[in-house]
Amino acid sequence: MAKKRLIFTLHYSSEYFCLSRNFRLQKAGDLNWLNKNYNFPKIAFSIDELVVLDVSRENRNRVAFHEVLRELAKEIFVPIAAGGGIRTFQDAKNLFENGADKIVVNSILHENPELIYSIAEVYGAQSILASIDFTLNDRGENEVHVENGSKKIDISLPDYIQKINKLPIGEIYLHSMRQDGTGQGYDMNAYISLKEYFQKPLIISGGAGNRFHLEEGLSLGFADAVSTANLFNFIGNGLPGAREYLLEKNINLPVFES
Repeated sequence: MAKKRLIFTLHYSSEYFCLSRNFRLQKAGDLNWLNKNYNFPKIAFSIDELVVLDVSRENRNRVAFHEVLRELAKEIFVPIAAGGGIRTFQDAKNLFENGADKIVVNSILHENPELIYSIAEVYGAQSILASIDFTLNDRGENEVHVENGSKKIDISLPDYIQKINKLPIGEIYLHSMRQDGTGQGYDMNAYISLKEYFQKPLIISGGAGNRFHLEEGLSLGFADAVSTANLFNFIGNGLPGAREYLLEKNINLPVFES
């Protein structure tokens, strides 16, 4: 049986790491703050993967983001998936060359899916993580958004997932905008209602605020991994404690020797 995974996601904007709540950003601190509060050499034994997303709304400084990636890659041994603003093959190449093991794509899945084939041809489908942002509308339907959540696209979430299934990608990172940063738990009803559509490994994201939420998400038979981006709720020993708890609950996570 394949191992489940615990993923930590960092949101980066204008040289600061941020807490996102319903896609509104609150600055937390820079790379020094992150290292002070999370001790990444230690955290590496608590997570299975790190996702780093440049969610800058404007004036994206790619050089500064690449520097942050390189520094993070020096600190930890787990795979790093990086994304944000990928529009060209060169954008993807730059991330791979600066420490990313995988890339995270979002808007181009809708706007330029042909680019996914070009990237996969060189780096392999397993190195591409397809990120989908969704939220519930007034009619009770889950709709898909791109461009940092600012633009709704005219396709249903089930149809979009099926479209993504056909692309050469390794995993789907399905993120609830409604639960984003709330710390109130994953949008379990949405994930359960969509389970028949998942043909790729699934990462669920958006809303985890404690170890119990992580356990709930990982208990879904069709979920391969859970992600949390809650910088404040898992600060200090939060992530090591969460992993220890999950292992005690017999969640099928890899066991590392520290």
